[in-house]
Amino acid sequence: MSKAFDIESLRAAVESRRVHWQQHALERLLERGINRDEVLRTLSKGEVIAIYSEDRPYPSCLILRVETEPLHVVASVDSEAGICHVITCYRPDLGRFEPDFKTRRTRS
Repeated sequence: MSKAFDIESLRAAVESRRVHWQQHALERLLERGINRDEVLRTLSKGEVIAIYSEDRPYPSCLILRVETEPLHVVASVDSEAGICHVITCYRPDLGRFEPDFKTRRTRS
């Protein structure tokens, strides 16, 4: 049985700065010119657009926030320890997403 994703626990962990940055996420931040503060704001204020309840060791989600540019962040939360795990982040593009940056385009 899979655990349910808990956005409130994720946001509480971010608020208390209990954030673990996966190596992959840190590499993508540098590669893509994204700063940590923008990621943290996305986690705190963004819209959950997908939940991946089967991810291990914790369910994860895809969060969107548009400031000057749209940003997607994939993160999970260890609710018992109160730690948010940032998995990756990227700027969605119109080649893969509809103009709302929420809906994936179908491949033809």
